[in-house]
Amino acid sequence: MDLRKSSVDEQDSDFKSFLSKKDSCFIEEQRNRATRIIQEAVKEGTIQKKYSKVIQSVLRNLRSSQRVGLIDFHIGMYELEEMGNLEDSQIVRYIIHRYRYVVYPIMKILDDYPPCLQIEPASICNYRCTFCFQSDQKFSRKLSGFMGTMTMDRFKKIIDQIESHIEFVTLASRGEPLLAEDFISMIEYTKGKFLNLKINTNASILTEKNVHAILSSGVQTLVISADAAEEQLYSELRVHGNLKKILRNVEIFNDIREKQYPDAKIITRVSGVMIDPEKQSTDSMENLWGSLVDQISFVKCSPWKEIYQADPNNISIPCSDLWRRMFVWYDGTINPCDNDYKSTLKIGSIDEKSISELWRSKQYQHLRSQHLNAKRSKLNLCRRCVVI
Repeated sequence: MDLRKSSVDEQDSDFKSFLSKKDSCFIEEQRNRATRIIQEAVKEGTIQKKYSKVIQSVLRNLRSSQRVGLIDFHIGMYELEEMGNLEDSQIVRYIIHRYRYVVYPIMKILDDYPPCLQIEPASICNYRCTFCFQSDQKFSRKLSGFMGTMTMDRFKKIIDQIESHIEFVTLASRGEPLLAEDFISMIEYTKGKFLNLKINTNASILTEKNVHAILSSGVQTLVISADAAEEQLYSELRVHGNLKKILRNVEIFNDIREKQYPDAKIITRVSGVMIDPEKQSTDSMENLWGSLVDQISFVKCSPWKEIYQADPNNISIPCSDLWRRMFVWYDGTINPCDNDYKSTLKIGSIDEKSISELWRSKQYQHLRSQHLNAKRSKLNLCRRCVVI
């Protein structure tokens, strides 16, 4: 099936390109559905007063195919496809939390919990991708002090704290999540607790056992990391990787999904890091992956090499991730950024304070204040980072 190109706007700024199988009929259907549900909620008075302006903004954009205003929240293909897998009763909640994810970082609005939480089941990885900090031997060697997997007790503690407060949760960060000893128990524990639980994986150990666990636990999005459609380029970029094996694993996933979980509401996406536009293309990726996944995307490459020693840049714009997401490493360390893979900006630990306390802690607020007051250049890592 052909994939449809979707425009990439400011709110999906991580994407260089984005393709989906959904057509214009689906888009119109979901827009009409969302409009109807929101109007009914407004009429019934079930929307909290503090979100009334949010809902009005969303309605304006649902009635228009274009972005309305600079800050107004835009419902695009990315959101519509996620909404298509939700029940009617979940739509308003999804929109509010998506609005928090997109607009709060722009407006520098802070509430009790981060719009998105990234949990690291494992910092270890079986790949050494050239564009990833796993290729830094001082970080990835066994005795570096950075390698490990999260315990089930710590994982449960995190999930129990954020349930009903955070709806966008990603299981991934510095390592391959499927390498966590308790990976299956982890995703089973999350079942039914979030509107969008996403897993990022290189799919090298997407075994039948893991496939059954993912499909039965209600994971909403499975992102398969692959950057090339040719074996040679794939192997060059993803050292220790084997493209044929990945394709075979995804075919097994699809076979199990079709035969045993036909009603599973999960979006599959292959996502690559754009390193060399002359060698990588969405056309070649679509030719290879178009029949295997629901979406194809390329994301921007965020340079990490020598990020602790590189020459400072002149970027003074505050980093939006300070208001968008928070990272929990396998050992409970709270970090505001995964470019800071050695945790020089460490905020604290989940073993000492709650997620909410850490999100609004003095250390976190000081970091945000530095960025807001054009003092990013005074922060050793931030003055070398290009994320805004």
